[in-house]
Amino acid sequence: MVSVRVPSVADTLKRDNEPRQLFRNHACARQVLHQPTTMHTILGANGTIGHQVSLALPHTTRIRQVGRHPERENATDQLFKADLLDAKATEKAVAGSEVVYLLAGLKYNAKVWQEQWPRVMRNTIDACKRHQSKLIFFDNVYPYGKVQGTMTETTPFNPCSKKGEVRATIATMLLDEMKRGELTAMIVRSADFYGPGATLSITHSTVTERLRAKKTPQWLGDPKAVHTFTYTPDAARTMVQLATTPSAYGQTWHALTSKVPMTGEQYVRIACELAGQPYGIQRLGKTGVQVLGLFMPVLREVVEMMYQSESDYRFDSSKVEQALGIEATGYSEGIAAALAAK
Repeated sequence: MVSVRVPSVADTLKRDNEPRQLFRNHACARQVLHQPTTMHTILGANGTIGHQVSLALPHTTRIRQVGRHPERENATDQLFKADLLDAKATEKAVAGSEVVYLLAGLKYNAKVWQEQWPRVMRNTIDACKRHQSKLIFFDNVYPYGKVQGTMTETTPFNPCSKKGEVRATIATMLLDEMKRGELTAMIVRSADFYGPGATLSITHSTVTERLRAKKTPQWLGDPKAVHTFTYTPDAARTMVQLATTPSAYGQTWHALTSKVPMTGEQYVRIACELAGQPYGIQRLGKTGVQVLGLFMPVLREVVEMMYQSESDYRFDSSKVEQALGIEATGYSEGIAAALAAK
């Protein structure tokens, strides 16, 4: 048991790192105490979400990590090298799986997405149909485009970016298969995420890393606008619990996300307080990002998505909260874990 007392900031950071170690100890114990039965396969091994899903899966589950260079997250994980752009390799990777999680990440480039995401989705769908595996696709909110109001599972697709068009296309591919009854699947959609080890998240480079370097945090867009964030362990918890809920399939779900109307200013204030540094924030508007994009190619790809940070971005997960009876992690706890992670 972990003892509990009124924590200082340092205690909070230490405490939030303990669950990961407990998960790892539990994962190692599975080899000794239990004989895993069902196979859950992660397409896109060792990414931020794949890592969290691997820790959240119960000890009665065998886990197969699939990627070009997969590594074990737990002592008993099975490794399978495969390129998801290769239909035959994908089919072999899925063989014998009860549940498949499509968590792959491609280079953040619209042209790459246009060329590769439809192929990855097609290969995954075909493989799951061949082996009668259930599929969970982890998606983002890009297909919705700019939304006036709150994003829910019934928000229509209305992409206003090239990357949004790609995500709408591949999500529709999967939804069509689900409607025809040819595949047992679901979509779990997340807001922009943050959390321990979420190195590709916007807040990691603009807030977490800058605070570690004793620099003033930055914020893309309007820091006064509401911007909801999904905590990565909560996203994983959502998928793992839905995976074993038969009635969840055939639907779209929003990953468990705090209802607090967080703003950039509030996020940075919490992070600064937890890091023991004075509050400060540098706003990066669209023009500033365009200029930086001349020297940092990845920021050129961010420009078309700036609409998400220039006005309110509200994401609702009431559906899964009510269905599973679970609550999201609070921002203070989540930001503390992000700051504490190595």
